[in-house]
Amino acid sequence: MRPLKIGITGVRGVVGETFTPELAVGFAQAFGTYLDGGRILVSRDTRPSGPMARAAVLGGLMAAGCEVVDLGVCPTPSMQLAVVRAGAEGGIAVTAGHNPSQWNALKFVRADGLYLNPAQAEELLDIFHQGEFAKATWDRVARRVEEADAVAGHIETLLKSFDAEAIRARRLKVAVDCCNGACARLIPRWLEQLGCEVLAVNDDPTAPFPHSPEPKPETMAQLRAVVKAGRADVGFAHDADGERLGIVTEEGTPLSEEATLALAAEILLPRRPGTVVTNLSTSGAVDIVAARHNSTVVRTPVGQAYISEAIVETGAVLGGEGSGGVSLPRVHPTHDSAAAVGLILEHLALSGETVSAAAARLPRLSMVKHNVKVEPNQIYSLLQRLRAQAEQEGRVSDLTDGVKFETAGGWLHARASNTESMIRLIAEAPEERSARDLVDWARDRLKR
Repeated sequence: MRPLKIGITGVRGVVGETFTPELAVGFAQAFGTYLDGGRILVSRDTRPSGPMARAAVLGGLMAAGCEVVDLGVCPTPSMQLAVVRAGAEGGIAVTAGHNPSQWNALKFVRADGLYLNPAQAEELLDIFHQGEFAKATWDRVARRVEEADAVAGHIETLLKSFDAEAIRARRLKVAVDCCNGACARLIPRWLEQLGCEVLAVNDDPTAPFPHSPEPKPETMAQLRAVVKAGRADVGFAHDADGERLGIVTEEGTPLSEEATLALAAEILLPRRPGTVVTNLSTSGAVDIVAARHNSTVVRTPVGQAYISEAIVETGAVLGGEGSGGVSLPRVHPTHDSAAAVGLILEHLALSGETVSAAAARLPRLSMVKHNVKVEPNQIYSLLQRLRAQAEQEGRVSDLTDGVKFETAGGWLHARASNTESMIRLIAEAPEERSARDLVDWARDRLKR
């Protein structure tokens, strides 16, 4: 299998197999054509293929007549805020986020700092496949690439969005694992601005990823040790480009990635009830927390673009996904792990509560996730087969994104991954055995 994923999250693949310089140049040219030139910001994470992919993107944009600003190694949310601040036409993030080092990707951002929505992504894809790109003549190609720092502006926005004085007064001790990713250029600086004592590990952006950049309990062993040894108030784990956040309590207990959004809701909604936007695969704990605080939940298909647009459309106070992504509209309606850090630290400072005490109020549900690797051309026929099986057994399906159905004791969601060639199976129930039974039911039928 030679995976290449093209969708609303951009284009991603394994470097040297499906993600190539030619691909990056072509998509950059297509994006420059789609935006009809203008100023485009480019950021990247720290994976080894970053310089190669960056060079290809810069060349493609310049060939299409764009004015290019290189932000260098920079979290994607920093770039998204910088696009708005600079009045740019858009941006490209060269990052595969939570994927391992061998992957890379291009994520496309429009003028309001949000990812392209599905209709816009389809337009870009049409331009790419047609191969008819805007071409700057020899005398109109930009003669230089401007360089800029987006991190300082990001921190300035964050400081205006939270009660920094209250956090400084608390003098919190915070452990952080940046996975040697782009957050190494942001998170320690952000925490120092908040007067925190910072216990940082894996904060060298020139070093390789020490573990998978997906912030899940199984990747947080080192962070747990730092929290315990340093007696930190909290530990934070980040992915490679600053969108996802994992949390370790002051007791050294890692929380599931599904708990990040639920904890943000439990912290925010008592003070500011309203709408929470999340996707179909995210834990029902969010619904229980929202109902507890006189708030509502809007569900979307999986993908940050859907979350961001729904936040804007509904005037939501919070958004995010069970991956650890949290969107705080008071900062920007995009996933931003630094903003999620600010929300949690503000709560610790204002309430005097510990992270473990806040987490103890979250509903206790069991979620089981299983990925089934599938050839790209078989994914949708298999999902259709699963839908038919569910209907034959009297299960009512929600077809908003793949197939989702509820049972008396829980729910199952089967969908095509936005980032890899696989079908993701996610089930949740009050008891783990019930959730596993639902996953086994779906897996058995996919194998047939």
